[in-house]
Amino acid sequence: MENQVVVMRHPLIQHKLTYLRDKNTGSKEFRQLVSEIAMLLCYEATRDLPLEETTIETPVAKATTKVIAGRKLAFIPILRAGLGMVDGVLSLVPAAKVGHIGLYRDPKTLKPVEYYSKLPHDIDQRDVIVLDPMLATGGSSIDAVTIIKRSHPKSIKFMCIIAAPEGIKAFTEAHPDVQLYCAAIDDHLNEHGYIVPGLGDAGDRIFGTL
Repeated sequence: MENQVVVMRHPLIQHKLTYLRDKNTGSKEFRQLVSEIAMLLCYEATRDLPLEETTIETPVAKATTKVIAGRKLAFIPILRAGLGMVDGVLSLVPAAKVGHIGLYRDPKTLKPVEYYSKLPHDIDQRDVIVLDPMLATGGSSIDAVTIIKRSHPKSIKFMCIIAAPEGIKAFTEAHPDVQLYCAAIDDHLNEHGYIVPGLGDAGDRIFGTL
């Protein structure tokens, strides 16, 4: 599992994460922080993109430089909180396509319920990065990846901001072939399925529906 989970401990991410957790951070700043952290996480998650050489002309001379080798990416946010990460990742990879998966957690069973799925038509030609700020019980993330796998993408990675040990265990057991990127692994889940210390409900804080 150690090699499957990448925890980003970069100082900029950890600094922003502190303000993201703060209960006094308002929705506008919270959305900005989610976007910025997602961008920094995406930087690491795309580290293995292959490169190829190309020739260009600078204002001074011809130069042999590198470009990404035709790799097609798709970002799939899990609705609704995952939407908060989209702008940040698209700022790095603006040509990527975006799909959506809608799952909500049943408050009694804590199990995910699917209500929407719309993926790029050429997803079988793309490497997919699934987005969700929180990996709590792991139920929604596991189901989202299971749904995406039915369309046979070239590869799948999962990117969150905060993860609980319980969610990591469940996710890595269900999808041992999917690399997981996060900014922090917190202590545990409480009796309501919230990450402790966490940051509360990411969707409510992003969209101001507290």
